[in-house]
Amino acid sequence: MVQLEEFGALGLTDVTLEAIKAKGFETPSPIQKLTIPVLLDDEKTNDIIAQAQTGTGKTAAFGLPILERLRPQKGATQALILVPTRELALQVTEEILSFNAKRKLVISPIYGGASMTEQLRRLGKGIDVVVGTPGRILDHLRRGTLDIKALKYLILDEADEMLNMGFIEDVEEILSNTNDYRRILLFSATMPERIIRLSKKYMRDVEILRVPAQEVTTELTDQIYFEVRDSDKFDALTRIIDVEPEFYGIVFCRTKIGVDEVVNKLTERGYAAEGLHGDVSQVQREKILKRFKKKLANILVATDVAARGIDINNLTHVINYSLPQDTESYVHRIGRTGRAGNTGTAITFISHSEYRQFSSLKREIKVDIKKVALPSAQDVVEIKKTKIKDDLIEIVESESYRKYTEMAGEVLQNLDPEVALAALLKLAFKNELEESSYPEIRSINVDRKGTARLFISIGKMDGFDARKLTDMLKRECRLPDNKIDDVRVMDSYSFVTVPFSDARQAIRQLNDINRGGRPIAELAKDGDSGENKERSGRDFRKEKRKGARKEDRKTERRDAARKSGGNPRKNDFDWNNVQWDAVNPAAGWGGKAGFDKRAGGKKRGKR
Repeated sequence: MVQLEEFGALGLTDVTLEAIKAKGFETPSPIQKLTIPVLLDDEKTNDIIAQAQTGTGKTAAFGLPILERLRPQKGATQALILVPTRELALQVTEEILSFNAKRKLVISPIYGGASMTEQLRRLGKGIDVVVGTPGRILDHLRRGTLDIKALKYLILDEADEMLNMGFIEDVEEILSNTNDYRRILLFSATMPERIIRLSKKYMRDVEILRVPAQEVTTELTDQIYFEVRDSDKFDALTRIIDVEPEFYGIVFCRTKIGVDEVVNKLTERGYAAEGLHGDVSQVQREKILKRFKKKLANILVATDVAARGIDINNLTHVINYSLPQDTESYVHRIGRTGRAGNTGTAITFISHSEYRQFSSLKREIKVDIKKVALPSAQDVVEIKKTKIKDDLIEIVESESYRKYTEMAGEVLQNLDPEVALAALLKLAFKNELEESSYPEIRSINVDRKGTARLFISIGKMDGFDARKLTDMLKRECRLPDNKIDDVRVMDSYSFVTVPFSDARQAIRQLNDINRGGRPIAELAKDGDSGENKERSGRDFRKEKRKGARKEDRKTERRDAARKSGGNPRKNDFDWNNVQWDAVNPAAGWGGKAGFDKRAGGKKRGKR
């Protein structure tokens, strides 16, 4: 466990180190180095403000020490983690659960839009760590179904985002319901005045932990990014390598598992690739670096920690296959190009789930990173053809073909020269020169101003895959293929991207399928990862049948009302009364005003 020595030095136990190793992490991020020792110090009980950007490892920074400190117990909640959105609640829950394997603490998300009945059942049985959104947490506090009087930790994650979304009053009311000895941990990328006032009012003996921003000073590095799905990243990588005849670069992955997967795929396709991570011995490391420096391998796939100390000046490319965990890592990665007067290119792959973190990174480093379109299959084929022609000319000029002249003569006795050469090209390159051999990589637009990410609470357990979900969207929402993007189907939930102009109609149509049951579709905001265990195929089908019966009865009532001259009762959301945020549609329904489905589509106050 040599690669985990830095984590161990922070005071974490072997049980936690095993969980960290299973996830493939090798070294703590700067915010983790600052926060974990403070939270594990027995002599410290003070509150903490930690200032760090999105995607810097904040969840593990507070999650790991909390797991170390808590023990399972029946009854009142021990830790409450407040987050601004349901997607972040799911993401944080999943991350903490991944470290909880042997501790048996009960950890569960509580957020609006999910089944209240299921949440009441879980809270009734007892939840040690609740991860929730302010509005729904406040609902349970007012109902008396969530007890935080014995709370040990209250974490405000992305506090500035909660402020921007109008949640600050809810947060203050939640804080007023806690005990006097709870420990507050506030994490925020920025420190607006309202957050400072909040800390002064509710926090005590505050210790501020701040990760300094890094600046990029490399002027010889061209920085660009491509927008691709996670599932398309590998094919995008091979296209970049294929269109660069002299490609010689490092591909960075966040974990050792990711390194192994990419290296295996590259070698299977015939690329000369080597991998470096914390499990590679020193002897192996030296051999790999020797091969790479001699260009016997032109692709090195590595984690950040494994790439430390590599001194190679003539790299053409650095590729961020996965986003670095912080700006410091980004600066270190791309600084490996543009050395010794050579120019270089730093490429970053961005998927929908990484856009917010990437935006934060760009703001931090204050450098323009240009968006570029991926090379097409035609581009790759044309470049390969050009290279083959150049290689043939070089062979002819060097006269290194002479020992094959006798065989060539034998072949030409029976074949036309042009046919023979074409057959040899087919034999040598198989399908490499055919555009149809390259998987389609559909373009995506991760800029949320033009698209909306939908959360749909049905998945594989309900009998859906990407094709079936796409078919349903086409059938029920009347969306053509070109408007359905980045479909991801998990066990019990799915995500899909559609044009923002079509989002509200699509959500209404999807929820009409389940009329009479709870909504199955909502606008997602902060990413496409998480876990929703509150659905099952049986529940979905049951609610669908139940909703259909209710709709039949409502139709009968409407018809009867019309015949008698009355007004049929409204039973659907009044979308005309929903104020959409024209400046930043991704902020959700109506910005601060919000939209309360539980109230039948009526506007609500700040949540």
